[in-house]
Amino acid sequence: MGSTEDLDYPQIIVQYSNGFLISKVMFTACELGVFDLLLESGKPLSSDAIAAGLGASTMGMRRLLDACVGLKLLAVEMTQEGVLYRNTEISNVYLTKSSPKSQYHIMMYYSNTVYLCWQYLTDAVREGRNQYERAFGVSSKDPFGAMYRSDEEMLKFMAGQNSVWSICGRDVLAAFDLSPFRQIYDLGGGGGALAQECVSLYPNSTVTIYDLPKVVQVAKEQFVSPEERQITFHEGDFFNDSIPEAELYILSKILHDWDDDKCKQLLAKVYKACKPGGGVLLVESLLNEDKSGPVETQLYSMNMLVQTEGKERTAAEYSKLLEAAGFGVIQVKRTGKLYDAVLGRK
Repeated sequence: MGSTEDLDYPQIIVQYSNGFLISKVMFTACELGVFDLLLESGKPLSSDAIAAGLGASTMGMRRLLDACVGLKLLAVEMTQEGVLYRNTEISNVYLTKSSPKSQYHIMMYYSNTVYLCWQYLTDAVREGRNQYERAFGVSSKDPFGAMYRSDEEMLKFMAGQNSVWSICGRDVLAAFDLSPFRQIYDLGGGGGALAQECVSLYPNSTVTIYDLPKVVQVAKEQFVSPEERQITFHEGDFFNDSIPEAELYILSKILHDWDDDKCKQLLAKVYKACKPGGGVLLVESLLNEDKSGPVETQLYSMNMLVQTEGKERTAAEYSKLLEAAGFGVIQVKRTGKLYDAVLGRK
């Protein structure tokens, strides 16, 4: 890395300031259906054709498309008829609704929900609490009550989480050899995408998704086919209801929602229910031990501030929570991707 004299500080500040503009361009193109239209057309289209197909103004659409080209989400072709636009591989794979790896739903959740909470980040920093009350006029005392404040919002959140696991699930489940564990409970398993990845990777296992009754109902209706024999459901609130016995418990992006006391309470219940020789797999985005990065995890921790009661943690902090609950041998695997894995054994 060069000296500080090599850094263009004004340019860095401009880039950081433009961050929210960049994300909004991508969110808007997704919401309007730009990438879906281009995929369905099977050929490059003019800005006028795209605007007409999506019911948008020609001037506004042309500017949006050009911005997407600058972000490498679209490519252009110069023809005798004029400029034509087409998807790039990135947009075809990750931004079209029909792709198995589509991130469309998490984009919409960020655009329509997370963004509104982040408008009050200054208040969150001052007060040290989530901002659902200011953003949506609902009580901030129960984060998931606020998060699931309507059926539509719950479905949006579940679909968004499923899209994340479509690209990250296999990485965290393959971080350790989980094949010895046949009976697995996915606590807070939501829409079931991680459970589906698990039974695909470990075909001799069964996974029970443990979640709130209304979440389980939506998962059964919308996301997990009845033909998926290796996946079952258990309705309950794992803080207030009993946790059945199992060989392995998966807590994916669960502990980061809660403060240390709540985490210790939950892990103690998991330890008590866990079969001897069993374990718990934590799936979280890990901070460096000095908390100097990764920047994505630092930003996730800010998001925990505006949306939940929790925070992102270091591997040592998660290990300490596991040890306090009674778990012994603890292993940590950084995947090099968005989420990492921590395995504690009983």
